[in-house]
Amino acid sequence: MRTIIFRFTAPYLTSLMVLFSIFVLLRGHNEPGGGFIGGLIAASAFAIYGIACGVDPVRRALYFHPMAIAGAGLMLAVLAGCLSIPYGTQFMTGLWSFPEILGGDIALSTPMFFDIGVYLVVVGSISSIALALEERDSD
Repeated sequence: MRTIIFRFTAPYLTSLMVLFSIFVLLRGHNEPGGGFIGGLIAASAFAIYGIACGVDPVRRALYFHPMAIAGAGLMLAVLAGCLSIPYGTQFMTGLWSFPEILGGDIALSTPMFFDIGVYLVVVGSISSIALALEERDSD
């Protein structure tokens, strides 16, 4: 299914879907969404791009190997959970910090870093599966 229209619109659709997945990731603390759903949207975007343009352009767009992305996400999620231990609280207790950046307070929290880790795990693992299936079909 590599029609000229699909190949032309796939990069734009992929860009919009990745942007929307980041929006869903960041709003997931207070409203529905979060790392898992955002990661599925981003992985779906890369799968669409792979169907339209092939596996090699997707691998170049991801820059890192998908399993390396998943591993980094898993490390970030575990680290977000372990950050509460030095403070004498239980594992996975949420901690917040409000540093002043460019004249405004930015809320940073361990739940946000955990969600980003889950996002990276889902993007890496699902993209790896999708790219492996696409490579198998193109042989």
